Amino acid sequence: MTAPTKPPHTTPADAVPGLSRRARARDEEPGETVGAHLHAPVIDWFDEHARDLPWRRPEAGAWGVMVSEFMLQQTPVNRVLPIYEQWLARWPRPADLAAEAPGEAVRAWGRLGYPRRALRLHGAAVAITERHGGDVPSDHAQLLALPGIGEYTAAAVASFAYGRRHAVLDTNVRRVFARAVSGTQYPPNATTAAERKLARALLPDDESTAARWAAASMELGALVCTAKNESCHRCPIAASCAWRLAGKPEHEGPPRRGQTYAGTDRQVRGKLLAVLREAHAPVPQSALDRVWHEPVQRARALDGLVSDGLVEPLAGGLYRLPQG
Repeated sequence: MTAPTKPPHTTPADAVPGLSRRARARDEEPGETVGAHLHAPVIDWFDEHARDLPWRRPEAGAWGVMVSEFMLQQTPVNRVLPIYEQWLARWPRPADLAAEAPGEAVRAWGRLGYPRRALRLHGAAVAITERHGGDVPSDHAQLLALPGIGEYTAAAVASFAYGRRHAVLDTNVRRVFARAVSGTQYPPNATTAAERKLARALLPDDESTAARWAAASMELGALVCTAKNESCHRCPIAASCAWRLAGKPEHEGPPRRGQTYAGTDRQVRGKLLAVLREAHAPVPQSALDRVWHEPVQRARALDGLVSDGLVEPLAGGLYRLPQG
């Protein structure tokens, strides 16, 4: 008698780190994908409650998805929306952005923060134009080979733009998995190998369903399973959530890192860049000196901008956004 074969991609529950005892017991049905009971309710919830965001519309294409993924890193949707619309109106294809100086990408980035993302997106546009004929590649390895593209962005673009089967792990997804499957309030501060293994195990076998699951679990974390004041009464998987069933135990790991801004070098860098973004000619040192009172911190921030390639120093004490 021939032994039955498992479906492709199926991972036994006892091979997956991070599963709570309840989740492990529930997923011990032979041949069943770990977390299979989560897929349908989360995807059905997403079909009903997903936000109508421009990068989710068919006309956005892979380039629109890529631009959104760069912009949404550590930046809320409401701040991204107007910049995203302006960006795509000006540069509807990678080749359009690649034809401009990198400083124009920094200028158009506005006050989204972390402006090195603008330089990286420009570099990716140049590489897409030169290596792929101006079309964002669908292959994960080719995406990962682009400058400025890490594991998360490559997986997100392949999944959201092309419907490929990849584990897409952002902060929201990691929190959903930590609570629903591992039974902890928060995930570790940095993504671990165990989290990646769990995310891969939780992927549905079907490629298109896996892509839908990636988007749905991310939206659930953004709208319902939030970092604070989670809305368990609106959650489609509350009845099986390991953390809720355990009585919502308090986080026991290292303290959650809060982000400060006022008075930091990041704030000074932002003020210096704001002057350069508004100027369409080189700016003298004296104009930059006026934006921050403390000379040592101001000089350190400016040196950092130059070192990061965000500011180009010229002869005569002048500065401008990078031109090439």
